[in-house]
Amino acid sequence: MTTTDGEFTEFVHSCGTQLYRSALLLTGDHHLAEDITQTALAKAYVSWRRVRRADNPVGYTHTILLNTFLSHRRLRRSGETPTEELPDRGVSDADPGLRLDLLAAIARLSPVDRAIVVARYWGDRSISETAAATGLSETNVRTRTKRALERLRPYLIERVP
Repeated sequence: MTTTDGEFTEFVHSCGTQLYRSALLLTGDHHLAEDITQTALAKAYVSWRRVRRADNPVGYTHTILLNTFLSHRRLRRSGETPTEELPDRGVSDADPGLRLDLLAAIARLSPVDRAIVVARYWGDRSISETAAATGLSETNVRTRTKRALERLRPYLIERVP
């Protein structure tokens, strides 16, 4: 294994789970989230010299993940369809039902709005970082964020104390 491979392996170990969780929020499907995460990491590996020199390699890789998700949604090549029921998995949340409600509510958003909400609130990215990642203006990101949150609120208002 070369030094570059070792660095990349360490990078994947440190942020791979975070990338997968973001992909899961974007897609709402475990298998598609795994595919998108793997594709994003493959793209990051190919461009690893550029990625590791970035000010924020994790943020750079999240941008790759968002672009991979948006490209997948545009292409719509997949014949897979999400199911009503998520597979049983161990969760550490105090209220796993709330997590499912959140996933279902986020799934109702358009792919771009979902990408914005996940980047801003799950990935804790700034408006300018989200705008750069999605190719939108900062004003457009603010407007779409506000509207997306307004659309999410009715689905979650009864669930959140």
